[in-house]
Amino acid sequence: MKKILLSICAFGGLFSPTFPLAELPQVNLTNGQIQTTLYLPDADKGYYRGTRFDWAGAFKNLDYKGHTFIEPWFDNYDPKLHDAISGPVEEFTPLGYADAKPGSTFVKIGVGTLRKSEDKPYAFAKYYDVADPGKWQLKEHNDYIDFTHELSDNATGYGYVYRKTVRLTKGKSELVLEHSLKNTGKLPIETSVYNHNFFIIDKQPTGPTVTVQFPFDVKAEGKGFGSTILAQGNRLVYSRELEKKENVYSAGLQGFGPTATDYDIRIENQKTGAGVHITSDQPLQKLVYWACATTSCPEPYIHLIASPGQEVKWKIAYEFYEKTK
Repeated sequence: MKKILLSICAFGGLFSPTFPLAELPQVNLTNGQIQTTLYLPDADKGYYRGTRFDWAGAFKNLDYKGHTFIEPWFDNYDPKLHDAISGPVEEFTPLGYADAKPGSTFVKIGVGTLRKSEDKPYAFAKYYDVADPGKWQLKEHNDYIDFTHELSDNATGYGYVYRKTVRLTKGKSELVLEHSLKNTGKLPIETSVYNHNFFIIDKQPTGPTVTVQFPFDVKAEGKGFGSTILAQGNRLVYSRELEKKENVYSAGLQGFGPTATDYDIRIENQKTGAGVHITSDQPLQKLVYWACATTSCPEPYIHLIASPGQEVKWKIAYEFYEKTK
């Protein structure tokens, strides 16, 4: 396959016209309040074919009441680049990687069976060859789409049926991600899944006009924390705009409790008044934070365990809003 590497405008979302994005498999959804376009999974011609994130629900854009929330945040695009993806995107920790020998396989839920290339720890930024992309089934509707991913890997002993519905709630400014994972393999599944939340609100660069809020007093350590980004009570605020190629990072924000009520995050653009309110029906396992010059990303993790034959379910909701000025 010929490699495609393109530069994009940081806040214009403008790809090179030599690459026909309109021809990629995609679907438009609307509930009359929210309009969004999603790219569809396809092992041969899909927009996203990286091996980091779940292929179901790769967002192209999302608009609400004249505000924009999703668009490309990155400088370069390649379909196999691990982070060339926008909006709320999810990653599952790998299954069977530690036990796999170089040349044998392991599993990433929502991606497929991957081949371990060398005797080194798993690296999310590395592309792993896809030995089996599994089987995808899609059901498209005006305001929601159902994805089903089935995988059975005899070599590793893992198998599953993963279902994900991307739904725009009728009569509300809300996007809901509904998930189920049924273990159809011989081995128990234990994994963590998080949403990276690559939001860009109204093209606002990362800086003092962007705030991130939690229902608890947040404590944070890490790159840039205490100087470029500050924890003030239940909020994270920036002391200045981030420069191009600069980032801040914390491997684990602290302060949350053991119940789902603390999975409650707001990202707001103080300049335009637009924001997104993120909640889930599951408790937080961990809360990572990463930001660059174009996007601020709380990364909430949840923990999943499914014995053979068992099915687990979870939801994440995104309420889009405009604050009264």
